[in-house]
Amino acid sequence: MIDKYYYTSKDIEHLRELAKRHAEIASSPKNLERVALWQRHNAFKGERPVIHIEVGTFQQEAIAPLMKCETPFARNTEYNLLQDFINLEQFDDDKVVPPYYMLGLNTSFSLFDTPVSESIITDSNGIAQGHKFEHPVKDLHDDFEVFRRKSTMSADMESTLKQKNALEDIFGDIIPVKLSMSSLYAVPTQKVVHLMGMENMLFAMYDYPDEFKEMMSRIAQEYCGYFKFLEEKGFLLQNNGFELLAQGSMCFWEESEKDGKILTSDVWGFMDSQETVGISPDMFEEFIFPCYEKIGSLFGRLSYGCCEPVSAVWSCIKRFDNLKKVSVSPWCDEELMANELRGKNIIFHRKPSPNYLGVGTTLDEDGFRKHIEATLKTARGCHVEITQRDVYTVNNDIDRVKRYVKIIRESIENCW
Repeated sequence: MIDKYYYTSKDIEHLRELAKRHAEIASSPKNLERVALWQRHNAFKGERPVIHIEVGTFQQEAIAPLMKCETPFARNTEYNLLQDFINLEQFDDDKVVPPYYMLGLNTSFSLFDTPVSESIITDSNGIAQGHKFEHPVKDLHDDFEVFRRKSTMSADMESTLKQKNALEDIFGDIIPVKLSMSSLYAVPTQKVVHLMGMENMLFAMYDYPDEFKEMMSRIAQEYCGYFKFLEEKGFLLQNNGFELLAQGSMCFWEESEKDGKILTSDVWGFMDSQETVGISPDMFEEFIFPCYEKIGSLFGRLSYGCCEPVSAVWSCIKRFDNLKKVSVSPWCDEELMANELRGKNIIFHRKPSPNYLGVGTTLDEDGFRKHIEATLKTARGCHVEITQRDVYTVNNDIDRVKRYVKIIRESIENCW
């Protein structure tokens, strides 16, 4: 059997060259200036909005053409190295490059020990275009035994260290390999939809309200149990630097490294509930928020929201004392959120419409400029962060991304 960390001599040569580029860019004046910008921004002392273009959704156009490695392990490492510095090198946004290679910990969590099978549809190029889940819960009342099962969870330090040693053998003399942890991640309603389907979930609130609430309470208990498990096993790491914060942000925080065991109260966490946009704010408060409040309150700092209009349930979300970033999606009431966040130490995390960058063969510069300037004018007095997400193609025009970032910078110069 071939070792999963197998790599060829050509892989080594190429990865070492990438590691050298990584180290050079990480120590460049531009990168160091933008690291300081992020530190000020996340401490609510920033002088301008920070900008990040998420490249993962159009990596087949931005990263895949650059890849040369042959083996799966080397290609995964190559992808991670390129993803670290391609933004600064090609797009000139504010995503910064760490002075080390970040290696995540090998952990797993299966809610109620109930796997959900998934079918993925790809196009002629092998790019995923859609998926379908096979929901194990058909009726909440009849199948409630699923939610009485204990979740399974694991933390494998042995395999993590084996991977770390393999990476250090390749380029440890060029850049260090550091164990790291991005923000803790909890999206209970997504798990519910995977288990029972969207329509089933929505009807279940009406058909079986008491059982639905018990289910959500059990989900909260299992998530909290998982995070406590990681805490007790020493698998929580302080994420106050270059680590990624879910939804296209970064974890920088002006805080010294903690000695001893890291607790959930020492780290960033993330939550969202996109799946509940079809219920009223009152139903969200009654059926969903008690679960979210129990989990979200564990974290030292919370970032909340994805594409859902958080403004609709802001009366609940604003109760989190640890809330530090909140998503303002294209479907959000920008004016309401600006009025709520102005002058507060909570970041207005704007997600512009992906249509300008991701649809059509040409960039509508005037339309996008109006779109972004409307945000900047509305959110004056707030701590603003701009992340472009959900762009699945740039029509193979990488220069278009750089122009897109330049328009944002020009708009900030004109309106901020």
